[in-house]
Amino acid sequence: MKTQHISLIAALVLVSFLTACAEFKDAGKTIGHTTKDVTTAVGHASRDAAKSIGETTKEVVSDIKEGSED
Repeated sequence: MKTQHISLIAALVLVSFLTACAEFKDAGKTIGHTTKDVTTAVGHASRDAAKSIGETTKEVVSDIKEGSED
């Protein structure tokens, strides 16, 4: 009888650990996806800002060249 209780308790502990592992895995997946989304957004914003600065600089240089030819 005592062996059955120990086996039952061991089984319940094992199931509890498996459930906890699944929750940790899900939390890790959520954190990973969120991190990926944030870094992608930052990267795109940086790229767009650099592109805008480059285009504006090109326009200013063109205007300066045109002004010096007159």
